[in-house]
Amino acid sequence: MSRPSRKPPDARLLQAQVSRLIRPLVKLMIRSGFSFTAFMDLARKVYVDVALNDFKIEGKEQTDSRITLLTGVHRKEVRRLREEPLDDTTLSPELSRTSQIVARWLGGAAYLDAAGRPAPLPRAGEAPSFESLVSSITKDVRPRAVLDDWVDRGLVILDAQDRVTLVETAVIPKPGEDNQLFYFGRNLHDHIAAAAANVGGGDRLFLERAVHYDGLTADAAQRLETMSRQLAMQALEKANKEAQDVCAETGPGDWRWNFGLYVYLEPQGAIGSDTAARDPNSGVED
Repeated sequence: MSRPSRKPPDARLLQAQVSRLIRPLVKLMIRSGFSFTAFMDLARKVYVDVALNDFKIEGKEQTDSRITLLTGVHRKEVRRLREEPLDDTTLSPELSRTSQIVARWLGGAAYLDAAGRPAPLPRAGEAPSFESLVSSITKDVRPRAVLDDWVDRGLVILDAQDRVTLVETAVIPKPGEDNQLFYFGRNLHDHIAAAAANVGGGDRLFLERAVHYDGLTADAAQRLETMSRQLAMQALEKANKEAQDVCAETGPGDWRWNFGLYVYLEPQGAIGSDTAARDPNSGVED
């Protein structure tokens, strides 16, 4: 979906929202020992990298002087930082393989039971089996090696009939581990990128909306959180099943798609939150 290009918001208006936006990140960085000095050095690198790659003028060289003009970073620093490319944190082959196998198990019709849940699978044999599931994703690793690893990590268990059963709660990365940090960066990047495209005057409009209610009791907030978690998981499971079908129909390509959801609650008046008094029946926002 597209719309005519618009002028991006004024920097002074954007500043207040950016301050609010980065507050939880700063809190996390302080807890993790990520100093202000290190953050500033990273911010300079990102500014230079974005200006260098995303603000090119066709047919013209992207000079140090122009990058300085765009970013405010001194030309000597620009020259140094251009030679220090940003680290690109990518999905490890192991995590990618695990994610794809689990996604197929959660969404592939052949691997679901009558209730639409991931079915317990025989270890080997024709589909549906754990062997066929792994082989449908990769030929580089033996299914038995994947099974041994997953049993050791608690991702699956063997039931009384010696079938492989997915422990769905074990698929969620543990707090602070590399896998969780990868998704932390990717998912927040995509959410911010969608919202920034919407307010930044671009020609593509992304869906980025929320349902919000203020003036709630603690009990009401907890009940709504429980309800929204259930709805979110239903939506994610349905989207995954549809994506499995679409990928099977269209084959490989060079685009990516991310459908994400979040749930959050806190007491009103918390620093950095929206403290404006609202009718508890406020509802949907763009």
